[in-house]
Amino acid sequence: MLTANQLRHYIMEGLPCDHVEVLGDDGQHFEAVVVSSHFTDKTKVQQHQLVYVALGDRMRSEIHALAMRTFTPVAWTQTPVK
Repeated sequence: MLTANQLRHYIMEGLPCDHVEVLGDDGQHFEAVVVSSHFTDKTKVQQHQLVYVALGDRMRSEIHALAMRTFTPVAWTQTPVK
């Protein structure tokens, strides 16, 4: 069963990130906050696609659901609730 910490590692391994938080306790449903400079000038859909690419086939096999909040480093510093 996949852990939140493993998923965090997979995201960070596949995408240069400034900050990643992953929550999830059932091994298949997760919530992630991902901050990356690679998100600059990208739409939210494009940002999420970059995370999906980083996770590769795990999205089809190990992860049933992943809710994401993605931010550029600038947007992250301006986010009041973290």
